Amino acid sequence: MKLIWLGHGSFRLEIADKVLLLDPFLGGNPMLPDDKRAEAIAGATHIFCTHGHGDHLSDVGPVAKELGIPVFGMVELMKYVADKFGVETTGFNKGGTVDIGGVKVTMVNATHSSSTEGPNGPVYLGTEAGFMIEGEGKVLYFSGDTDVMADMKIFNDLHKPDIGVLCAGGHFTMDMKRAAYAAKTFFDFKTVIPMHYRTFPLLEQSAEVLKAELPGVDVIEPEVLDAIEL
Repeated sequence: MKLIWLGHGSFRLEIADKVLLLDPFLGGNPMLPDDKRAEAIAGATHIFCTHGHGDHLSDVGPVAKELGIPVFGMVELMKYVADKFGVETTGFNKGGTVDIGGVKVTMVNATHSSSTEGPNGPVYLGTEAGFMIEGEGKVLYFSGDTDVMADMKIFNDLHKPDIGVLCAGGHFTMDMKRAAYAAKTFFDFKTVIPMHYRTFPLLEQSAEVLKAELPGVDVIEPEVLDAIEL
């Protein structure tokens, strides 16, 4: 399994024989050089989207159309993507699992918001979510944008994730301290990878707090387009 950060809350996950794009945010992402876009999406087979904010949704439809690949996410969000871009989508909901051939993805709760801008103000696109991704004998929790939730104990009881990819930039999501609290209180991660940080000055720029709070856990600060072997 290889996890490749595309900057911000966006990742490329190479798992089994699939290549998943998770919340691809390419254009306007200051961490991903424009000339690396093709490398970031090459060979992608599926897109998963956690919610409707522009820094998670804006490239989903265009990339799906360009590559001819399906998109998966919350029912209302997928209807919006299908109607707007004419691409194949699969809408599911929290507690539901999709099997994409050797990789199972379960949608789980998050606490955030989910909307895009419309001509008369925000258009709400269902609710925000995270994903449990199971394959190659491992389970990866992709938190999406969220704060700490007591629900996380249930996630751990049911899915026992080895790897936590946790939003940790603060302001819009958990910060490093809150992400560390979530990890040590509700999970038994072997590996934690922070995301949704360093992108903009408003967000946290370092994961040192997360590392200090999680002794015994392999906390990996990702670098854009550098593969992390899991």
